[in-house]
Amino acid sequence: MAYIVVLNPLIIGTVADKTGQFLGDGKNPSIALVAAATAFVAGILTIVMGVFGRVPFALATGLGLNAFLAFGIASQMSWEDAMGLVVLEGIVIAILVVTGFRVAVFHAIPAQLKTAISVGIGLFIALIGFVDAGFVRRMPDASGTTVPVKLGALGNGSLTGWPTLVFVVGLLVTAFLVARRVKGAILLGIVGTTVLAVIVEAIGKIGPQTPDGSNPNGWSLNVPTWPKNFIELPDLSLLGQFSLFGSFAKIGGLAAVMFVFTLMLADFFDTMGTIVGVGRQANLVQEDGTVERTKEILLVDSLAAAAGGAAGVSSNTTYIESAAGVGEGARTGLASIVTGVLFLLAMFFAPLTEIVPFEAATPALVVVGFLMMTQVKEIDFSDFETAIPAFLTIVLMPFTYSITAGIGAGFVSYIVIKAFRGKARDLHPLMWLVGALFVVYFALEPIKSLLGLS
Repeated sequence: MAYIVVLNPLIIGTVADKTGQFLGDGKNPSIALVAAATAFVAGILTIVMGVFGRVPFALATGLGLNAFLAFGIASQMSWEDAMGLVVLEGIVIAILVVTGFRVAVFHAIPAQLKTAISVGIGLFIALIGFVDAGFVRRMPDASGTTVPVKLGALGNGSLTGWPTLVFVVGLLVTAFLVARRVKGAILLGIVGTTVLAVIVEAIGKIGPQTPDGSNPNGWSLNVPTWPKNFIELPDLSLLGQFSLFGSFAKIGGLAAVMFVFTLMLADFFDTMGTIVGVGRQANLVQEDGTVERTKEILLVDSLAAAAGGAAGVSSNTTYIESAAGVGEGARTGLASIVTGVLFLLAMFFAPLTEIVPFEAATPALVVVGFLMMTQVKEIDFSDFETAIPAFLTIVLMPFTYSITAGIGAGFVSYIVIKAFRGKARDLHPLMWLVGALFVVYFALEPIKSLLGLS
């Protein structure tokens, strides 16, 4: 799980919000700041899970959720407002757990649409990895081409520059390690590719990419050189930087509610799948398919979502990588307590994250995208009623650069197809409600224009 201490800062710490500010209210990314806070929240909540949940389930910032927050939400408001939405999402999930309403929500959404959401997020993360590494480049409007992205810095299908070679080598090595099922493959891939990047920079003196485009083959984000300090006291000033209801004033109540719903949807079902999957491996699943102390586990998980937002590092969730500990024999909360302590120790090594360029970290994003993509086999593509909405969910996330658009398109098309085929009664009432909200969300501007509000 340690790779999240590097990847989360590279996903949310390198994206400016609508005001042009990065996390920590800075004009430049603060990678070490986000890394320290990421490790701190993961450590505390994983220990809480061990003590109160009494299971070997560890928690950290959720991949996919953080990408949605960075690229789908922060672009429309400040980071403080975006983190406030995460806190609200965690509170809503906690209420669902306490009231038992989570069962109704869980059954309302078709299983294959839940799977499609994970697959779509995987493709979205992979695209982000390719673009951030410079392997795939956005084409400027002045080029006269209708193709939005092309291969390589020149867009002519040719790969140039040592940083691109480092990315390719890192991707192949990480893929090989994952294929061999090497423990810690993703973390080893990041570390090994970073070492290669440091060596290449020391020999070639490549330097960074420049805003004026004079060095298109330079490093992205960071120039890989050894930091002055490997260990230092963690800076936790990011904690508490959130505005609970600021987003409602910025983008309106409906849009804010839809963002909360989307975060909740991804977080809620991802957690349920992880708990059942890891619990089954640990022999914690009972005959009726439930996991003992499920309520306590889900409550800690929902509080972790809120805590992640309150700490400015995005929603924290139960990690499927907990299966690694279970595979080594972990069966009780003691494993989570140990994992949590190690996360807290990782805070002191946050400066190491500042030597990792995009080219060394993004191979991990591509591989994580692949791992999420593997769930596509759970979708029955012979059943067009579900397969078409699932397809739209999957492809529209990367094609529109919006997780919300993918989920909305999938839900609305599923409802329409079912209704037109005379199966409207098969739809859960909550699906109708969610579908109606998405229709209003997509048609918000025309509705405003019709009402004279725009």
